Amino acid sequence: MTQIFKRGFQVVALFTLLAAATGCVVNPVTGKSELIIVSGAQELQIGAQNYQPMQQGQGGVFRLDPNINRYVSSIGQQIAQKSPRDLPYEFVVLNNSVPNAWALPGGKIAINRGLLMEMQSEAELASVLGHEIVHAAAKHSARQMTRGMLLQALVLGTAVVTNDSDYGQLAVAGANVGAQLLSTAYSREAERESDRYGMDYMTAAGYNPQGAVDLQRTFLRLSQERGQQPGFNLFASHPPSQERLELNTIKANELGNTGITGRDTFAAAMRTLRNAAPAYEAYDEGRKALANKDFNTANRLARNAISLEPREATFYGLLGDSALLQKNYDTAIRSYSDALNRDATFFYYYLQRGLAREQRGDVDTAAADLTASLKLFETAPAYFSLGRISRQQGDIERAKQFFAKAASSQSATGQAAQAELMRLDIGNNPDKYIPTRTGTDGNGALLVALQNPTSVNVKDLRLRIVYMDSNGQARTIERGLNGTLQAGQDTTINTGLGPFTSPDQFSVKLINAAIAE
Repeated sequence: MTQIFKRGFQVVALFTLLAAATGCVVNPVTGKSELIIVSGAQELQIGAQNYQPMQQGQGGVFRLDPNINRYVSSIGQQIAQKSPRDLPYEFVVLNNSVPNAWALPGGKIAINRGLLMEMQSEAELASVLGHEIVHAAAKHSARQMTRGMLLQALVLGTAVVTNDSDYGQLAVAGANVGAQLLSTAYSREAERESDRYGMDYMTAAGYNPQGAVDLQRTFLRLSQERGQQPGFNLFASHPPSQERLELNTIKANELGNTGITGRDTFAAAMRTLRNAAPAYEAYDEGRKALANKDFNTANRLARNAISLEPREATFYGLLGDSALLQKNYDTAIRSYSDALNRDATFFYYYLQRGLAREQRGDVDTAAADLTASLKLFETAPAYFSLGRISRQQGDIERAKQFFAKAASSQSATGQAAQAELMRLDIGNNPDKYIPTRTGTDGNGALLVALQNPTSVNVKDLRLRIVYMDSNGQARTIERGLNGTLQAGQDTTINTGLGPFTSPDQFSVKLINAAIAE
């Protein structure tokens, strides 16, 4: 038998490399010429589009003390002024216990409250922000994307084809582009550049470069203490090392070890956060208890956190999550409302209250909450729930649109949404879900391959084949597949028609399919 299906692509590696040659630019930090396909305008666009979704997916903005955000931003802007690249730098503190910081292309930078809690001085904070500023200024993410593009193109040419967050995993495809960037480790060269030039910038802004040495010691300690903990990915993109500590020490000695350390200033700025530390510790333990379905412990720790710091919205969110998992919908709704009264800018409380209201049967108020959540952050659960509500209300076309959105998520919710979408749509559009390919065997007989790329088993597959017979007359015939085509599987049907020498002699269309319950 000859090769049944013609696959692949023409080799494009040479074309890609020639095109990439036009992407050589001067790194504004190092002055070196580098291959970067992503333009400056694209960097700005990527950063602007992903900054808000990334904040939502990483816990939302820290709201308990707005002065902390202003403090961090003021230091970041001072250091950014020393960068040779003029970008619309922004700095935000996220309400996330994981010690982490990150930069998106275009100068969009975030630091978690968890990392602030590990620092002892303003110089350490200046070191973190300087480091992230260099990542943005030196186009490190653009360099990563360029390498990814080239690698993908080379694979295609020769193929002849996030998580320190409780929330990012909810995102639909397209809402987590930034997370893909942040989950990719920077090269050792990029990390050394960010350390070196970040120390130059912080020193130029008046800070003691010893803060960068202290910070590396902190990172090494955290790596030893928490590096193997599930969900702890600080070092996925910023791996610490003894080498970096030694290089920072040498660099600090060269720069003079003078300037602002700011221990007292930093302590004063972080007073609210320090005072609330026991409450956040109780909350984190409560989250662990909830993950283990220990509801009594989770509720006790959430109430303990609230008693220590009643202004923090996320503590009420924990109570709501516990109640929702136990199907105590009234309690869940009250708890999420309490959270929203303290922070109406975080998608999660709208989403969870909407889900609780849907389960209680309040579909109108549920839809309003779910829609509000989507304006802040697009998630599969929100789209899936809205799909169920629309179907219940008889708006099938709108339900299909919502299910299609949710199905773009690579998650259990996405798979469930795909199943619901197919139930509504596969009867009218079977070939939308089950693609077909045609070829011939060694004798010219028509073969049809059916592929099921979905997560749902299908049955009752039927093909309509139109072909020219030996007399040049158009003929129509149907062929079916017995049994079930399993999710992720494919099969080939030998139609017995032919011989054919050209694909112009026949056409094939899948005309029927059904969900195999």
